[in-house]
Amino acid sequence: MSEPPHVAVTGAAGFIGSRVLGQLRRDHPDWELTALDNFYRGDIREVEGVPVEHVDIRHRDQLTDALAGADVVVHLAALSGVESCDADPDLAYETNVVGTTNVAYTCKREEIALVFPFSAAVLGDPTEFPITTAMEREPLNWYGETKVLGEQAIETLADGSFPAHQFLVANLYGQHTVGDRTVSKGVVIDFFVERALAGEPLTVYEPGTQARNFVHVNDVANAFCLSAEHLLDAHARGETGSTAFELGTEEAPSVMEMAELVAAIAREERGLDPTVELVENPRAAETLVDEFGVETTAVRETLGWEPHHTVEATIREQLREA
Repeated sequence: MSEPPHVAVTGAAGFIGSRVLGQLRRDHPDWELTALDNFYRGDIREVEGVPVEHVDIRHRDQLTDALAGADVVVHLAALSGVESCDADPDLAYETNVVGTTNVAYTCKREEIALVFPFSAAVLGDPTEFPITTAMEREPLNWYGETKVLGEQAIETLADGSFPAHQFLVANLYGQHTVGDRTVSKGVVIDFFVERALAGEPLTVYEPGTQARNFVHVNDVANAFCLSAEHLLDAHARGETGSTAFELGTEEAPSVMEMAELVAAIAREERGLDPTVELVENPRAAETLVDEFGVETTAVRETLGWEPHHTVEATIREQLREA
């Protein structure tokens, strides 16, 4: 009888990683799971009974030992967000570029399949929709640039060595709990819900028409778990090289529409009456397109992925449970 698959997750204590780890444990209780994190943004030490080990992806010697025997790595450790990367550009480079290259190089040496998300930020300010992974990489900020470099490193190292799935992911939203802790990313939806509950105006950066494509963290985690399953088969067949997928939904409201939706649901669910205010935009570089469709045919047909969560239902749930 063959040994059960061994899947490792980096960034396992984080927003997506903890969700992926939990789903893998529930869907595949017989699989061996390795959870890695440097606890930079939290202190979750266990997910669904799986202990989380302290490993810093910037140090390749730590990765070599931590990933020993793995069949697939779901690489989610990153410094994410424009503001975080601008605030500490060196850490952004060391984590998103050096760290990702270290993971990919370890996969090359040890013949491990790899799942990796990059961001729609790599496209900058697209002018054609729906967006696809074939579009030019024209990031507007350092965060986007580091994600481009990570993507390129995986493409180069996977060629002829190991199979990889890379995901261009739209804007994440949603919350979940790990033990007694709520894990969230602090996205614009959370910002508006928190301000509505606090009785504060929902402030929208000008022009307000800028659109974002939203995909729930649970749906993203499901895509990565499906990817791991497919990569196990691809690995067994001796396939190598990187395949890119788009991951988004049909939901692409403007920021103003999002604020007005939160305000309306806050009135219905909580009897609140938040105001929506348009304010000066402090961001020097921001995508201001007024539509943001994402082409998702490949991920649906290849992995059998479908989104199951909606923005409205999630806002309603957060307001009810607050």
